[in-house]
Amino acid sequence: MSASQSPPPRIIQIDADAFYVQVARLMDPEGAGKAKMLLVGGSPEGRGVVTSASYEARKHGARSAMPMGQALRLCPDAMVVGVPRGGCSAKSRAISRVLERFSPIVEPASIDEMYIDLSGTDKLYAPESLEDTARRIRQVVEDETEIVVSVGGGTTRLIAKLAANLAKPHRSPDAAGVIIVPPGGEAGFMQRFDLAAIPGIGPKFQERLESYGLVTVNDALKHEVATLHRWLGERAGTWLYRKIRGQGSATVQKRERAKSISRDETFSKDFDDDSVLILELLRLADRATRDLRAHRYAARTISVKIRDFDFKTRQKSRTLREPVTSDAVVGRVTRELFDILRKARPVPARLLGVSLSKITPDDVVDQMALFEQDSSDKLESKRDRDLSRALDQVRDRFGGGAVARGRGRSDRI
Repeated sequence: MSASQSPPPRIIQIDADAFYVQVARLMDPEGAGKAKMLLVGGSPEGRGVVTSASYEARKHGARSAMPMGQALRLCPDAMVVGVPRGGCSAKSRAISRVLERFSPIVEPASIDEMYIDLSGTDKLYAPESLEDTARRIRQVVEDETEIVVSVGGGTTRLIAKLAANLAKPHRSPDAAGVIIVPPGGEAGFMQRFDLAAIPGIGPKFQERLESYGLVTVNDALKHEVATLHRWLGERAGTWLYRKIRGQGSATVQKRERAKSISRDETFSKDFDDDSVLILELLRLADRATRDLRAHRYAARTISVKIRDFDFKTRQKSRTLREPVTSDAVVGRVTRELFDILRKARPVPARLLGVSLSKITPDDVVDQMALFEQDSSDKLESKRDRDLSRALDQVRDRFGGGAVARGRGRSDRI
């Protein structure tokens, strides 16, 4: 490399292995923790689907997005647990905090996938290779969060993502969780994949490619860009020409603060009993508010959504004069909004949802608390916030079901 050339980008992707399954087992070590065949997601009846399946269950054909009933027919001995949403958010943030110690540029791609830009850190970590650094990151993540991850790396996001996916233990046991593609090795690395493995090639595009005999990357590499332009159009043809050679963006950016946090539930059957609906609504509100706190946010706008039996969707929102974080306040407002919606149309419901928006960092709330006199005009007291945080600690330690609302106390904790 000449003095005028910049070092090649060093992009890493972290991908948690069966993330929801790992978190469910950590939160319930005596139950889910001992079940080899584990399905995380909705209920086995009606509309529930699999969010994640243990590798043992996957061997029998279970997979994410599959109806839970179908997954149980494939794995009749499997244990089914709900999604530990609060625990997942907390673990995701814990992983991000570890990664930020290695580079200030960490971009969450989803709750269980993050990109890290280590470009320009060659001298900082010398004489350690990128693979050695990746293995150290993987170990520190596991030691400090108890979550096992796979790590992929290369000069582009595409290469890093495909490498991380390939590094998963059920795909490449000998890789020990890390695959790094060296600069210049991108094209050779891509040749092992089907085109369907490339992010952005969905079912319809896949069918179109197959009509030209293009199933694998090697199939497409046989053709010049002009041929791909003729078949697919200039834009899609150029895009494919670059992707099959491992070319793409190396830009990793810190993600902007979330604009909203929402939780909803589609029922296995329609409900018109307000006591049942209120309980489910407040449980959704608690889950959303717990996720809000896990991300260290506060919210001013609270929204409730109802989808009726005839698929008519209705929503009601309220923007508060100050940001809040507590279960007590969010629960009270969601209950009031629900009552308005139900009074307008008291028919059976098939879905409920709660959304929190107009989000700010929660240190704004803590700063406001410095001047708080617990006056009667405050929406949320320090006691409300402290109680919610204490409940979070209990749930993190003993599982999401350790503290829950009961039918007799549906309007408060």
